[in-house]
Amino acid sequence: MKIGIVVFPGTWSDRDTFYALSEVIKIESEYIWHKDQSLNNCDFIILPGGFSYGDYLRTGAIASFSPIMEKVIEFSKQGGAVLGICNGFQILCESNLLPGILIKNKNLDFICERSFLKVNNQSIYSDQYKQNEIINIPISHGEGNFQLDKYNLDKLEEEERIIFRYSSETGDETEIYNPNGSVNNIAGIVNSKGNVLGMMPHPEKASEKILGGEDGKRIFTSIIENISQNV
Repeated sequence: MKIGIVVFPGTWSDRDTFYALSEVIKIESEYIWHKDQSLNNCDFIILPGGFSYGDYLRTGAIASFSPIMEKVIEFSKQGGAVLGICNGFQILCESNLLPGILIKNKNLDFICERSFLKVNNQSIYSDQYKQNEIINIPISHGEGNFQLDKYNLDKLEEEERIIFRYSSETGDETEIYNPNGSVNNIAGIVNSKGNVLGMMPHPEKASEKILGGEDGKRIFTSIIENISQNV
C-alpha cells in the first residue's frame, strides 16, 4: 500500500502528515506536487492542512483548480479513499466532493488549541473507535466554521454522514463547546459513498504520545486497514 500526500503552494502540514504515516504508523508515503498529472498508483490520498495559495479568494478555492485535483476527483468517483484535513477539507468543499462551505470562525480569531470530538457515526475512517467515544485532537484554523443549507444538513443527519462533532470531555454537544460556530457542532463529514472524509481537526498532530496523545492515529489506521482488506 502507498499513500499520497498532495502538496500545494502554502501547504504546511504535509511533513507532519508524512511523519505520522511513515515514521509512526510505518506505511509507505510520498508527496504529490499539485501540478503533477498522476497520483502515482497511490491507494489513499490525503489533502493536508495549510494555507494553499495564501487563502486568496476563499480558502481552498484556487487549489480546487490545480491540475492534480482532476485526478483526485476522478479517483474519488471510482471509490478511492480521500481524506481532507483542515485546508484539505476546505479544498474538498470547493471541489464539490463534499457539501457545504467553511467560513471565518464565529469569533473572527485564529484558533490553535486541543479540542474534544465525539465519534458520532461509524465509517471506514472511524471504525476503530467506539460509537460516541470522546477523542482529543488539535485544531488550528481561522476559517473552520462549517455551514450548510437545511436540505443538505438534514441529509447529512439522516444518512449518518456526520462522523465527528465538537463536544465537551464528557460528550456534551452544546454551543459552548463549539470552537468555531460550525452548524450542529460539525467537525468532520463524509460524502454519500463514505469514501471521502473532510475534517477540520488535525489527526496527524495527535499520532503519538510525545505530542500529547494518540487519538488521531486511529483515523489513519482505520482507513489503512479497510483499504488493505480490499486491495
